[in-house]
Amino acid sequence: MRFPPHPLASALKVILSGGFLAVSAAAVAQPGAGQPDVSREDAMPIIHVTALAVDEDANKIVAPYSILDDKHITQRGSSTLGELLNGLPGVHSDTFGGGASRPVVRGQTSPRVKVLSDGASLLDASDISPDHAVTADPLLAQKVEVLRGPATLLYGGGAIGGVVNLLDNKIPEALPEQPVEGFVALRGNSVANERAGAVSATARLGNSFAIHVEGSSRDADDYEVRNWEEDHVHGTFSESNNASIGASWIGDSGFLGLAYSYRDDEYGLPGHAHEYEGCHPHGASLHCGSHDEEEEDDHDHEHEHEHEEVPVIDLKSKRFDLRGEMQDPFAGVHKIRIRASHTDYEHHEIEEDEISTTFRNEGYEGRIEVDHAPVLGWHGVVGAQFSSTEFSALGEEAFIPDTESETLGIFAVEHYELNDQWHLEVGARYEQQEHTPVNDPRNRPAFDDSATSFSAAIIWEFVPETTLALSFANAERLPQSQELYARGIHLATNTYECGLVPHPLTCGGVENNATISKEVSNNIELSLRKHSGDLTYSVNAFRNDVDDYIYARTLDQYEDFRLIKYTQQDAEFTGVEGEVTYQFDETVAATLFGDYVRAEFVDGGNLPRIPASRVGGRLNMEADGIGAELEYYHVNTQHDIADYEAETPGYNMLNATVSISLFGEERYLVFVRGSNLLNEEVWNHSSFLAAVVPQPGRSLSAGFKYTF
Repeated sequence: MRFPPHPLASALKVILSGGFLAVSAAAVAQPGAGQPDVSREDAMPIIHVTALAVDEDANKIVAPYSILDDKHITQRGSSTLGELLNGLPGVHSDTFGGGASRPVVRGQTSPRVKVLSDGASLLDASDISPDHAVTADPLLAQKVEVLRGPATLLYGGGAIGGVVNLLDNKIPEALPEQPVEGFVALRGNSVANERAGAVSATARLGNSFAIHVEGSSRDADDYEVRNWEEDHVHGTFSESNNASIGASWIGDSGFLGLAYSYRDDEYGLPGHAHEYEGCHPHGASLHCGSHDEEEEDDHDHEHEHEHEEVPVIDLKSKRFDLRGEMQDPFAGVHKIRIRASHTDYEHHEIEEDEISTTFRNEGYEGRIEVDHAPVLGWHGVVGAQFSSTEFSALGEEAFIPDTESETLGIFAVEHYELNDQWHLEVGARYEQQEHTPVNDPRNRPAFDDSATSFSAAIIWEFVPETTLALSFANAERLPQSQELYARGIHLATNTYECGLVPHPLTCGGVENNATISKEVSNNIELSLRKHSGDLTYSVNAFRNDVDDYIYARTLDQYEDFRLIKYTQQDAEFTGVEGEVTYQFDETVAATLFGDYVRAEFVDGGNLPRIPASRVGGRLNMEADGIGAELEYYHVNTQHDIADYEAETPGYNMLNATVSISLFGEERYLVFVRGSNLLNEEVWNHSSFLAAVVPQPGRSLSAGFKYTF
């Protein structure tokens, strides 16, 4: 660490060390045949969401949630996390070709949507830009949890959009029943000639030790679209390889395990235009040379761009994870949960076979959660989290200075049962954050501030299995390093970026500089949920008033290139999302779903890249080991556009899936899925490439999964 540690950070390190020793002692000193079923899912029809950190029925938790199990993950045949989750209520994606996409939840994306690996931050570079891949592989995920809304103070007051938590088995938490358990999966599609496969195996060694290995590989060509000038969209190819090895000591009261993971990606950056390399700001105006000369050369630019070699991202990530849990360690505590990780992330942006820019992010994170016994009737979880990262960028597009960042957070989420009908929930989080530019020739100042967030909710089960919930949250978010310090050209998004830190002469102009303030979100949400019976539903309406909302404001534009300045302005988000399912009998169910979000500034105008409203239906049938799903939805034209944005046309999406359990056994699964069967021309308004790169056309995918 190059700057003195925060006193609370030192205390947290001691707590984490003691927690690890306690978990280790329990795991080793109490060997047994296996770990007890903490979730009680086999004993009771109760849904538990790991990201909530408490053993509480999720239907008594205010946060709206969605869960994808391993079967649905397999059948969706998605290559990126955003693509996998797109279509869930309130969830879209900000696609960037075939190699990168991040989830968009209620109109918000990173950094207001946290992506976690079993509760731990990924520490990659996806927060910086949409062309940077999220380093989580859907092929190896066992379950994905999505929490929507700001009731996610466990992971940061800034997560006002929500939390996405991927669960895997790279650190075994229980001894396998058989000597070796796992799966083998294969998949391919027609739209990009995809070839993908994954293998996972957990072996039992003695009565208290398990080892796990897993790996995946995916290779896809440029994908096809309708009405494109060529057969394929140039630069949408992608390749990804992942591997992990882990081991755990497992006892009657808990486990302690360590895993090492390696990821190697290579994918194209479509929409990249070199003719804007000379663009630069003059105050709040953009200068790209002689416009007359550019107009004369338009034909030449188009000809060169069609045959120009597409830039490539070459990504490598090395990560260590340490996880541990201990049940009932002493009186008054139900469970202690420890998570820690160290990530060494690097990617090169390669142009014409030469490295043009290198981004690195190396850091670690430690987290401890204590699920305590009731105190005056209140039960819940308290905890602390600390992270330290060193980010650097070197090369032509090093638009962010080398920055050291530290974040310390303490949090609590508590529950109280008034009676069988009324349930209370409160939460609080305090964060201390510091960003320090290192060896910065422009001498941008360090940033050090704190944020405090609160939430409260009441849930009323007014009839059996049906709840009405009202929640409030006041959440403070501090700016990330890119929002503070960006200053330079970023060709992947065709922008010149200027951060919040003022620079009156060359980046954004004096009139666009203001005092940097905390972003403060005031959210109110009403939820109606019925979670059992033939008819089930979940409907959520929300209003989020955000003071000093940080966004990338477009000041000027030349052709497809924009000058953006990170700016703070009061904004309002209003939305509704819902899903209603009716189970006609044991084999047939029908679902209606839809979502809508409206995002505008208090002083007038719309926020950029807000997804259009969506409504659709789904028919599911399952009998005798055969399952089928037919899904149709319509995405409306996005008319509510920001300055310098264009309207994005609506489209109809038709998907169909058929799965068969061979030999009458679920462990042999074969599936076929058709996506975009109408071969619609799809433009994604949430994408930075909304007007440049369309989404894939009609695709047929097929796969096989054998579980052993």
